[in-house]
Amino acid sequence: MRVIATAGHVDHGKSTLVHSLTGIDPDRLAEEKARSLTIDLGYAWLTLPDGEPLGIIDVPGHRDFIENMLAGVGGIDAALLVVAADEGVMPQTREHLAILDLLGIDAGVVALTRVDLVDDPEWLELVQEEVLELLQGTVLAGAALVPVAATEGTGLNALLGSLAEVLNRRPAREDFGQPRLPVDRVFTMSGFGTVVTGTLAGGALHSGDEVELQPGQWRGRIRGLQSYQQKVSTALPGSRVAVNIGGLAKTDVARGHMLGKPGQLRTTALVDASVRYLASASHPLRHNAEVKFFCGTSEAVARVRLLESDELAPGDSGWLQLRLADELPLSHGDRYILRRPSPAETIGGGVILDPLPRRHWKRGQARVLQRMRVLAEGSPAQRLALAAGGKSPKSKTALLHDSGLKFQEFDSALAVALEQGMIVALPGPGWLARDDWRALEQQQRQLLADFHSAWPLRRGMPREALRSQLGIVAGTFNVLTERDGQVAVEDEVVRLRRHEIRLNARQREQAERLLGLLRNAPYTPPSWSEAVAITGEELLGSLLESGEVVRVAPEVIFDRDAWRELAQAALQTIAREGSVTAGELRDRFGTSRKYSIALLESLDEARITRREGDARVRGPAPLPQELTSDQIRS
Repeated sequence: MRVIATAGHVDHGKSTLVHSLTGIDPDRLAEEKARSLTIDLGYAWLTLPDGEPLGIIDVPGHRDFIENMLAGVGGIDAALLVVAADEGVMPQTREHLAILDLLGIDAGVVALTRVDLVDDPEWLELVQEEVLELLQGTVLAGAALVPVAATEGTGLNALLGSLAEVLNRRPAREDFGQPRLPVDRVFTMSGFGTVVTGTLAGGALHSGDEVELQPGQWRGRIRGLQSYQQKVSTALPGSRVAVNIGGLAKTDVARGHMLGKPGQLRTTALVDASVRYLASASHPLRHNAEVKFFCGTSEAVARVRLLESDELAPGDSGWLQLRLADELPLSHGDRYILRRPSPAETIGGGVILDPLPRRHWKRGQARVLQRMRVLAEGSPAQRLALAAGGKSPKSKTALLHDSGLKFQEFDSALAVALEQGMIVALPGPGWLARDDWRALEQQQRQLLADFHSAWPLRRGMPREALRSQLGIVAGTFNVLTERDGQVAVEDEVVRLRRHEIRLNARQREQAERLLGLLRNAPYTPPSWSEAVAITGEELLGSLLESGEVVRVAPEVIFDRDAWRELAQAALQTIAREGSVTAGELRDRFGTSRKYSIALLESLDEARITRREGDARVRGPAPLPQELTSDQIRS
C-alpha cells in the first residue's frame, strides 16, 4: 500500500488530473467546487497496473493554503509534481518543491499537464528544460517527466507506469510495533460516530486495539477500520486509514492530533533539531525569532534558539532548539518545516534529533554541538550511549525512547556499545554512559578527598551524606562504591583506601590523657564536655569512630572495655534472672543511676533490651559483635 501527494501551482490542473486518474473528485468542499480551487486536502485512490492500491492526497496549490498543503505531505511515499505545459514553472511550484526537498521525499514523477493546450513544440521543449533545471540539486533530480492531457486521457497510462516504477523501488514501510497516525481529517458517520483519518506509520492497527490520542491523553478502543473504503481488521503501515473510535466526540480531536498505542506517544514543547535554511529566504534567521512550525499534520508557533551563532544566512545549515507554544506529539527522526509568519514564506526545515531534551542548552558550547552531531550522524551504538547519559541507569524502554532507535536495532547497538566500552551495565538491568560513570567515580573520589582534608581524624564520610552529595539513587550508589577500587566501605562509612588516620605527638598525648582518665574511673567517667575540653571535638570523634570510646548519651561516655563489661553484666543478669534494673547495675559496679540508666537506655535504643516498668528484659535485636552469646551465658 502506497501513498503519494500532488504538488504544484494552483492553476496547473492537479485536481483534474487526480479525477482523470481515479474517477474521484478530490475537491469535496462546496467552496472548492464553486471556486474551482483546492482549499483543503482531498483524497482519492486507484489500483496501479501491478495491482497495488495507491492513495493520493491532493494538496492545495494556492499560496494562501500552503499550510494545509503541509498537513498532507508528511507521510507520503512519493510526490507527483504537476507543472502546466502552457504556463511553466510558477513560484508556488518552487515552494512546493522546496518543501518536498526539506521533507526528504526523494521519489516522484513530474506530470507536465495540459500539453493539449500547447501548439508550439519549441515552447514545450523550453518548459521541459525549465523543469529539469528546477529539479537539479533537489530530491527529485532525475525524476521522470511525463506529458499528459488529463481531459483527453493522453499520457495517463504512461504516468501510472512511471509512478508504479518509482514506487516499486521504494522499500516497504517497516512495522516497528509503534503505530503513529497523524490525524488529517475528522468527521462523523451516522450510526458509527467519530472517524479520524491519516497515513499510518510505524506499526499496524487492529480492530479492538486500545489507542491514545495526543495531545490530551484521551483513550479509547478501535471499533472499526477502513482503508480505501474497504473494511479491514488490520491496517498496515503506509496505508491511508479511517479509524472509528468508540466514545470519541468530534470535538475531542482535530487535525494535528496523533493516534497511537497507550503510553507510546509523548508530547513536548522543546525539541533539538537540525535545520537547513533555504537559500530563497528573504531574510537571515535570527536567534529568538518567532516562526511557524509544521510537523506531520501538527503546527505551532515556535521560538528559535540558534545554538552556534546569532543568525543563519540564507543557504546555511545548523543546530537549534525550538520552544513550541503548544505541546505536540513528536518523535526522533520526524521532519519539520518552518515558515515565517509575516510576510508568509517557507524558510527552512530539518529533522527532530531529540524530542525531549533535558534542558535549554547553553549556546556555543562544543559539547552541545558534538551531541547534536552524534544525534544527527552517529551510529546506533553512539546514539544509544548518548541516550544513556546522566546519573541514573536507563532501562531498555527508556533507552529505546530517548535514543530514537527502533526495537529491532536495540540489541545489536547495545552489544556494540558494551563491546566498545561506550556504556556500563548496571543491575536492574540498566545502562549508563561510560563517561558519566567515570565522572561519578571522579566526583566520589573528590568528595572523599575533600572530606578527608577537612576531617583528617575521621575514618571516612557517612554513606548517606556521600550518596546525597552525589545525587544518585541507592542502587547506583551501592554499585559505584563496590566497583571503585580506590574506595573502601566500612559499616556506614566510606573512605579512600589510601586514607589513614595519623595522630601527631600532641594529639597522641591528648588521647592518652583522656583514655587514662576513663580507665582510672571506668564506672564514673568524665563527661562528654570534659572530654572535649581535653581532646577537642575532632579527636574525640576519631576515638568514637575507632571504638576506643563509646558514647551512650549526650553527656555520658565510657572506655570501650568498661562499656562492654557493663553491657555484658546487664545481659547476663537478664539471662539468669529474666530482667535487670538500673539499681542492680548501680550497686554491682559502684556507679550512679546517671550512668546505669544511660547505659540501659542506649541498649533499649539499639533494641538489645526492652523496658518493662523499671526493669529491662531481652529485646528483639541480635547481639552486636562486641557482645557474644558465650560471654552472656558465662
